[in-house]
Amino acid sequence: RALTSLLVACGIAGGIEICITFPTEYVKTQLQLDEKANPPKYRGISDCVKQTVQSHGVKGLYRGLSSLLYGSIPKSAVRFGVFEYLSNQARDESGRLDSTRGLLCGLGAGVFEAVLVVCPMETIKVKFIHDQTSANPKYKGFFHGVREIIRAQGLRGTYQGLTATVLKQGSNQAIRFFVMTSLKNWYKGDNPNKYINPLVTGVFGAVAGAASVFGNTPLDVIKTRMQGLEAHKYKNTLDCAMRILRYEGLAAFYKGTVPRLGRVCLDVAIVFIIYEEVVKVLNKVWHTD
Repeated sequence: RALTSLLVACGIAGGIEICITFPTEYVKTQLQLDEKANPPKYRGISDCVKQTVQSHGVKGLYRGLSSLLYGSIPKSAVRFGVFEYLSNQARDESGRLDSTRGLLCGLGAGVFEAVLVVCPMETIKVKFIHDQTSANPKYKGFFHGVREIIRAQGLRGTYQGLTATVLKQGSNQAIRFFVMTSLKNWYKGDNPNKYINPLVTGVFGAVAGAASVFGNTPLDVIKTRMQGLEAHKYKNTLDCAMRILRYEGLAAFYKGTVPRLGRVCLDVAIVFIIYEEVVKVLNKVWHTD
């Protein structure tokens, strides 16, 4: 029950954060889908926002939100549940988790969340966002869109770009938990019980989030392309990467970095604060019991 409350708290925190910052996720996805070879539809972040609001109103910036919202609690449940399980096995006699083991536990959590939750969630989000820019948008809402995707492509239509998603989420969580574990161990020094202020946790979380953005945005761009409405033109993940490199150059692998940076830093900071604070409360409850 205690673990369930932890996971629900993280999921709700993630859901609230998504509602606040989703327009940055929308802009990031549109910029990553925008191929230079086509030619590009948007001149940058502000132009993307301007065109979207002109065509679809402010609500257009929230297209695809529902899939991330419905997936926030299951995603947090898998991510932190797997990380807690693996890290409990990996701690030394004093209960300390070193940075390398933190990285490996994060990698395991990222791979699990990619396969069980993130891949279908992200595929639906990208298709919804891409659909809005097509001449005749066909998805009328979340459930109608999911039904149409499954009707046209079967269940595998919600699992496009699985390899890229596993690589992206695995590296995401490996980097974040590695940075977070390293910073916490550095801050605590020789005192494993040293109190960490929630604001400090938030700063550490933002740094971990930023590290993951700079570390794996190329994988995020490839994942987005593999999940778009034109994914059929790529033979596989490697072919997608090679085509981006050939036709658009290295810079294309960092499309959407700025909007992604804003959202991810806030997301990771909020979720880690809630995760660490709830864990502290649960540890007190367990010790008193």
